[in-house]
Amino acid sequence: MKRSEINHIVDEAMAFAHSLGMRLPKFAYMSAEDWRQADLASWEEVLDLELGWDVTDYGSNDFYRSGTCLFTLRNGSVSNPKYPKPYAEKMMLIEDGQVLPYHFHSFKMEDILNRGGGKLCLKCYWATADDKLDQERPIEISLDGQKRVFAPGEKIVLEVGSGVTLPPRLYHSIFAEEGKVMSWEVSKVNEDHTDNTYLEGCPRFSQIEEDEPMKWCLCNEYDKIRH
Repeated sequence: MKRSEINHIVDEAMAFAHSLGMRLPKFAYMSAEDWRQADLASWEEVLDLELGWDVTDYGSNDFYRSGTCLFTLRNGSVSNPKYPKPYAEKMMLIEDGQVLPYHFHSFKMEDILNRGGGKLCLKCYWATADDKLDQERPIEISLDGQKRVFAPGEKIVLEVGSGVTLPPRLYHSIFAEEGKVMSWEVSKVNEDHTDNTYLEGCPRFSQIEEDEPMKWCLCNEYDKIRH
């Protein structure tokens, strides 16, 4: 991805959140220059746990076809006792027609919710022992506290205000219809470096072409502004 594209996507994300009346934590609005001038010792939790902005195209080179813009508000750590918080929370902004590729988590259980905009859609399959799609096993999950059963790959539609619980080893692809969606994730601790298995083996983070200066520092880039 180009840095200019990332800068623009984060600008758009802030504007969309504002249009829905959503205010984010202070560090969401800190520019790369703000971070360079900040007392980083006081922001150790944000830096260590990689809270903040996350823009990825999963190696597709086409963000608006396959990608997402996320903001992690809070998280814990499965390996560092300094951060014992057992849960995570993040915002995911999904463009109309944009698709997050099929993936599952070995550890994390998560609730995916529609907080505003269009319709949030998912397609799910259980993972087989060799990490393929189970084409036979029904998808029994909780949708807003109600037990629901879906066929493998059947489209699950979440209207604004609705959410679904996704257990570990459940492949899921997420996309939006009838407008951009503010999706929300409430989960166990999130570990993006080790707990994502992608069906097609795509990378979690994008390589960045520096075609203009960094305006917003992504969550996996804090080493670039540490001093």
